[in-house]
Amino acid sequence: MKFKVCSLFSGSSGNSTYIGTDRTHLLVDAGVPMKHILAGLKQIGVEGRDLNGILVTHEHSDHITSVGAISRKYNIPVYANEQTWQAMESKLGRIGAGNRRIFYNDMDFYIQDINVQPYQIPHDAADPVGFSFYYKNKKISITTDLGHTNKKIIKNVMDSDLLILEANHDENMLMTGPYPAYLKKRIRGRKGHLSNEDTGRALLEIIKGKVTHVLLAHLSKENNYPQLAYQTVADILMENGVKPGKDIQIDLTYRDRASNFYQLG
Repeated sequence: MKFKVCSLFSGSSGNSTYIGTDRTHLLVDAGVPMKHILAGLKQIGVEGRDLNGILVTHEHSDHITSVGAISRKYNIPVYANEQTWQAMESKLGRIGAGNRRIFYNDMDFYIQDINVQPYQIPHDAADPVGFSFYYKNKKISITTDLGHTNKKIIKNVMDSDLLILEANHDENMLMTGPYPAYLKKRIRGRKGHLSNEDTGRALLEIIKGKVTHVLLAHLSKENNYPQLAYQTVADILMENGVKPGKDIQIDLTYRDRASNFYQLG
């Protein structure tokens, strides 16, 4: 019995992640067109009708574009906290009353055999969250769309077996790029997005736990590229005596295709 995860799409243009076991199949966010999500699932042997739930981190369009459509097509429950529901409900279209599920931050709950723990993260949304998922003795965490890390977030994720963590932008590319000043300020702000450098520094704390596998996620199309994100994070780790590929495995996610398919256990 394996605990499975695959980043179907990750980036400023849209996000969706599959988490599953042999009997439970979940999506975290659905921020790209439904046909692309269904095609991505099919590549890893999962059909839309197999889904048991969609969990929403926050209401921004790159995370919820297809939430309503997938829920209606397959009669799937949607899980979000109350403030996120209030912020996104008008954007989703009709959701069946029985499929409107509310969770509470820092209170874990089960979807079949997967235990879910939502925790608050700092981002410019109504009440954004990251998630940790538990199955048997394995833990997978997803933490993207956050302007900074703090002790609570570090503590929540540091005992994960696999962590999906944002590395949104390169500081130099952002500051010399075409974005208007207000948007640069937002991205760099305390409720914006982690830079590659931020992520590298955060990992120095996180790997004091048992994390041995990290996927860099939510890379900006305009202000980052995969090899730069990887190299920046790897350099920070190596400068501090941590060897990528030996002490920790670092992989990438992609905005236009799926990551590797990981099966833990």
